[in-house]
Amino acid sequence: MRELSSFTHHFDGERLSGARGGDGDGRPGRPTVVLLHGAGIGSKRPLLPLLAEFTARGCRGVAFDFSGHGESTGALHELSLRRRFEQAVAVIDAHAPSDGPLIPVGFSMSGQTVADLARHYGKRVVALALCAPAVYAAAAWDVPFGNGDGRFSEIIRRPDGWRTAPALDVLRAYEGRAVLAVPGTDAVIPPDVTKAVEDALSARARFTRFDVFDADHKLGFWFHEHAEDRRDFADTVLSGLEAYGVGPLEQ
Repeated sequence: MRELSSFTHHFDGERLSGARGGDGDGRPGRPTVVLLHGAGIGSKRPLLPLLAEFTARGCRGVAFDFSGHGESTGALHELSLRRRFEQAVAVIDAHAPSDGPLIPVGFSMSGQTVADLARHYGKRVVALALCAPAVYAAAAWDVPFGNGDGRFSEIIRRPDGWRTAPALDVLRAYEGRAVLAVPGTDAVIPPDVTKAVEDALSARARFTRFDVFDADHKLGFWFHEHAEDRRDFADTVLSGLEAYGVGPLEQ
């Protein structure tokens, strides 16, 4: 694994635990890949080999634990989609070159966060990747996750509530490189959600679907254990970035 270093970022009363790499290469214009884990027991740890794949190809790379996850402080029930977005922005602004190109990669719940980052950073996001992603109704944005029986859970369980998700509008308007990683079996994300995300990314982005036929929803763990799929995924995400003013990278 390409050497990674640890960092702690202080934000909004929390200590966010992170890892980064690829800083030793002084070439300008290199993109920063930002890996964002999912909900529940998700953390940056399974994503570190994937982070190393990107840094080995000439990218800068950052991954961190959202508050209430992994080695970060905070309570998971107090986290929200808004706070996840704000924490990601804080880490990116502190650990990626100002105005440099970005490649956010989100797993599960962080599919929403990637869309939020694409809206926030605009053309700085030269590529994005969504791995078994979720998107959410606007009403869920500012609601704390709670313990599974509160308002957030009520909102996201409303039938077809995701169909008007603002994230889908963002992805539909996105014009950069886009990769959607889809496991063969997903007991968490309904097929209609995956189809809606695929349709949105197919509208304007230079889109590739990356099927992982033997995997389940936890694609971060799958990439951790399956080096060939991990390498292929990194290569797919970085393919053709010269068209967006990036590169050449080491592939």
